[in-house]
Amino acid sequence: MRILAVIPARGGSKGIPRKNILPLAGRPLIAYSILAAQAARSLDRTVVSTDDEEIAAVSRALGAEVLMRPAALADDQAGTREVLLHVVREIEKTGYFPDAVMTLQSTSPLRTAAHIDDAVALFEADATADSLVSCIPVPHIFNPCSVMRKTPAGYLESFLDAPQPTRRQDKEPAYARNGAAIYITRTGRLPEFVFGGRILPYLMDEESSIDIDTPADLVAAERRLRERI
Repeated sequence: MRILAVIPARGGSKGIPRKNILPLAGRPLIAYSILAAQAARSLDRTVVSTDDEEIAAVSRALGAEVLMRPAALADDQAGTREVLLHVVREIEKTGYFPDAVMTLQSTSPLRTAAHIDDAVALFEADATADSLVSCIPVPHIFNPCSVMRKTPAGYLESFLDAPQPTRRQDKEPAYARNGAAIYITRTGRLPEFVFGGRILPYLMDEESSIDIDTPADLVAAERRLRERI
């Protein structure tokens, strides 16, 4: 399959200002996604989509292809799907028509080239899959079967309508997306969704799934990255 990887990197991060290019274990945060994509054997082409000239300059210095996005896709209301569609439409003008698009969020610095290649191999092996999502198993205490809500009278009841098992081993396994470390979408389905239809799960471990959303996440990721050196 021809796989186009897109790394969305908006300049106006609110939670952690300038997050995409903050230093992390000696490199800008976005470098980890760029370098992982460059080392992956399964990707045809990788593009950083940004509205920010500094992010663009850092990405180009790392050898990445950069596509500047229009102002309409630069605010925090812009959806990932619209950003991906913009990249695909611009890339198709060059004569390159990808079979699928992989989304690599720059906030997942512990995702590796091996994860990327494994996910692509899983997706290629299933001709009926429409998309793939990286995920982690949900611990049994957070399993939907364990979730409860408070009634207006102040008592607890199961969040789900049907009676739920109490023993851990009786609870059906549940999975959660891990911060969009890896999405794969067949290009023909991209006008409808980033992930949807027949969704393949790609399981990742908790450590590799760290998603940078808070300063505490930066500290945890820095520690893990330095342990890998």
